[in-house]
Amino acid sequence: MIRLRPAANRGHANHGWLDSYHSFSFADYYDPAEMGWGALRVINEDRVMPGKGFGMHSHRDMEIISYVLSGALQHRDSIGNGTIIRPGDLQRMSAGQGVMHSEFNPSANEAVHFLQIWILPKVTGIVPEYEQKTFRTEERHGCLRLIASPDGDQGSVTIHQDAWVYTTLLASGERIESERSRDRLAYLHLVRGGLTLNGTQLGAGDGAKVREETRLTIVASEESEFLLFDLPASE
Repeated sequence: MIRLRPAANRGHANHGWLDSYHSFSFADYYDPAEMGWGALRVINEDRVMPGKGFGMHSHRDMEIISYVLSGALQHRDSIGNGTIIRPGDLQRMSAGQGVMHSEFNPSANEAVHFLQIWILPKVTGIVPEYEQKTFRTEERHGCLRLIASPDGDQGSVTIHQDAWVYTTLLASGERIESERSRDRLAYLHLVRGGLTLNGTQLGAGDGAKVREETRLTIVASEESEFLLFDLPASE
């Protein structure tokens, strides 16, 4: 089963300094049919205007991943981290027993465009953690590049959940095939471009919920970038 989550049906909030699209229920956007997919709880596509951002705020018991598409995102937190995240970088923050952080656009003239992703952890109350890694463009072309996993395999960041996250860049006409366990879920989020997933057409911003599929065939109809989440069947 593959169920399309069209980009046009996402929640949307434009606050002037922040333009945000929500794949799943978030803040003032609520749809009881879109509360996440397995352990995947949030995918927000955010654009933050120059010199603006999210002030210090708290999180707990959540795996939070930031994936920058263009521009730069400045991160500060209550456990002593202060970094700038750019395209190709992946940031993981395990909020655990509680952490404060802020996210700002340090540019004076360029918006920052990024995905904020929340994954429910399988353990709660841990000491907060922070991790950031860079994945070069060439290592993401034409393959499923692992970027987050339970054990940090292949240089990925480590998340506290039985979930694997991959990123891929495809040229027009390129295809990827992946064998899967029937008893796990998957979610594909198309960042840009156009492709088919087992014959289902996706455009930029679309998502696809996958259940009980043992093989995924992904074919790009134009230059594309996507994230693929391999998730436990229940959470």
